[in-house]
Amino acid sequence: MARASKRLLDIYERMASHYGPTHWWPGDTPFEIAIGAILTQNTAWTNVEKAIANLKRGNLMNPRAILEADDALLHEVLRPSGYFRIKTLRVRSFCRHLVDRYGGSMARMAKRPLDELRPELLDIPGIGPETADDILLYACEKPVFVVDAYTRRMLSRHGLVEPKIGYEDLRAFFERQLPNEVHLFKEYHGLVVWTGKDFCRRKPNCAGCPLAPILKRGQPRPD
Repeated sequence: MARASKRLLDIYERMASHYGPTHWWPGDTPFEIAIGAILTQNTAWTNVEKAIANLKRGNLMNPRAILEADDALLHEVLRPSGYFRIKTLRVRSFCRHLVDRYGGSMARMAKRPLDELRPELLDIPGIGPETADDILLYACEKPVFVVDAYTRRMLSRHGLVEPKIGYEDLRAFFERQLPNEVHLFKEYHGLVVWTGKDFCRRKPNCAGCPLAPILKRGQPRPD
């Protein structure tokens, strides 16, 4: 096994031993997971939870109900997630695509091959690479690795990648080095999110971090 693969698996095992199973991504249905992935852009997950709760209370957690709802209603429902006008447009765009292309069925969408579905999602207004990959991995069970700011920060501090590595290069790095397993990709990303929030912040908090013993040169480098 290549050195980078061993180091990535060591990082995973240390985080998993510290936290246990994450069961990330939170959501009762694939559609809810997809909506959560769109709403979490530029906001904390606690805010997304409030918006999702509003959608459920209003019986709006399905694509047709969202498309039929008034803008004013959706604005109010999605307000806790921030940028609620923009997110209303993005959620509607996804729902319109899901209804027009797949009859509103996430299961039907998930049957599409990964190499065809990913570009398709990226063509939907407001869905970028991270959001698309969240939907693909967690809602569609596709083996694609999701990276975020925590991933880049953590791996660069451990000397595995350059601090300014691009999204697609970092995603490809993980997918080359790790076994192509959906469960592993899900848990790895969830563990990175938890470790990043608790320890690998902009100003690192290494005390108690499960990865502190394997830092390349002692103390982490600031971004």
